[in-house]
Amino acid sequence: MNKVYSKIESITGSVITVKADGVKYNELAEITTRFGKSLAEVNKIDGDTVSLQVFAGGRGVSTGDQIRFLGHEMQISFSDDLLGRIFNGSGEPRDNGTSLSENLKPIGGPSVNPSKRILATRMMRTNIPMIDMFNTLVVSQKLPIFSISGEPYNQLLARIAMQAEADVIILGGMGLKYDDFLYFKKTLEEGGSLSKTVMFIHTAADPTVECIKIPDMSLAVAEQFALQGKDVLVLLTDMTSYADSMKEIAITQEQVPSNRGYPGDLYSQLAARYEKAVDFDGAGSVTVLAVTTMPGDDVTHPVPDNTGYITEGQYYLKGGRIEPFGSLSRLKQNVNGKTRKDHRALMDAMIRLYSSYKDTLEKKSMGFMMSNWDGKLLKYGALFEKEMMDLSVNLSLEGALDLGWKILADCFDKDETGIKSELIAEFWPNK
Repeated sequence: MNKVYSKIESITGSVITVKADGVKYNELAEITTRFGKSLAEVNKIDGDTVSLQVFAGGRGVSTGDQIRFLGHEMQISFSDDLLGRIFNGSGEPRDNGTSLSENLKPIGGPSVNPSKRILATRMMRTNIPMIDMFNTLVVSQKLPIFSISGEPYNQLLARIAMQAEADVIILGGMGLKYDDFLYFKKTLEEGGSLSKTVMFIHTAADPTVECIKIPDMSLAVAEQFALQGKDVLVLLTDMTSYADSMKEIAITQEQVPSNRGYPGDLYSQLAARYEKAVDFDGAGSVTVLAVTTMPGDDVTHPVPDNTGYITEGQYYLKGGRIEPFGSLSRLKQNVNGKTRKDHRALMDAMIRLYSSYKDTLEKKSMGFMMSNWDGKLLKYGALFEKEMMDLSVNLSLEGALDLGWKILADCFDKDETGIKSELIAEFWPNK
């Protein structure tokens, strides 16, 4: 039987300390106050002094309240009944549905043994041309979306959730505005994708400790679905909110701060989550796409800076578009040669010409005279941004490739594109 302690040594914000023995790091405890019961998690042990982070916060907790250690870490129920459901950072229903307590699985476990992994060689279609055609998302890849506040990154994630070629979508929201939560819910319901989606949502008004549980719960459920042979796409927003919650808790615990006040193990904590991306040998896969907001558009900020060392490239969201320069999917070469034979050549040619268009724009802004070639580039750039870069465009990869050829044919002669003549002979559209 678990011991019950009835003397709290100190209360600092949402962190309480108690004298106890036989307690493990990350073990859950139940606190009984005059307002009801609340969960807490052990986050520091110093001899027999145990610190716990109270999920509901320290308000209402008194030094005489009872604490009962549960003998296990946080767990999440797993079954197909999760699909279509919405939960908070404590694993409790947010959709007024029934609580699930069967087939409990621990969260926050180690990443998958490399011997159980296979090489990422399959494309995950999203029907967004700037992803599928120019920076292909690969099954089991881990990629961040670098963005500044105010960009439509949640709208982009909602579109990916509706359009991605995945068996299961896991959406983990951290520090969301309530409007953003309702947007995700409404969009997925109307798009018919909620039935294959599990949502773990922490809003800005919820306890801080619940925020840092969202990625672990999302990834634990994703791994279980993947072991059933399903391809799972995990969408996380926003990992900077996750890191800020870590920082807040570390400050409360009086930990020695590192770069810009973040805890010294920020890199390890981020890596432990991203490394859950996996393609199982003989089973399914977990692909991770996570928004990381950059305060002040500063890519050297500790969160995006550390993230860049962990992940396999990044998407840059700027001006409501995925920027072709700076965005990079390092694994796209594993799949681009298997899609359509004109994919790689057309992708390279269109980006090269778009780069020339950017140079022409700069010349135009400085008052230089425009040549006939500059006029073609200006026409091409406007078409490229409207038809390909607009995130509202919903096209299959094949449709995007055909559209790319059409845009080139509308703006240039065949010999001006720099594409091999055999590909032009096969794919150049007849006017």
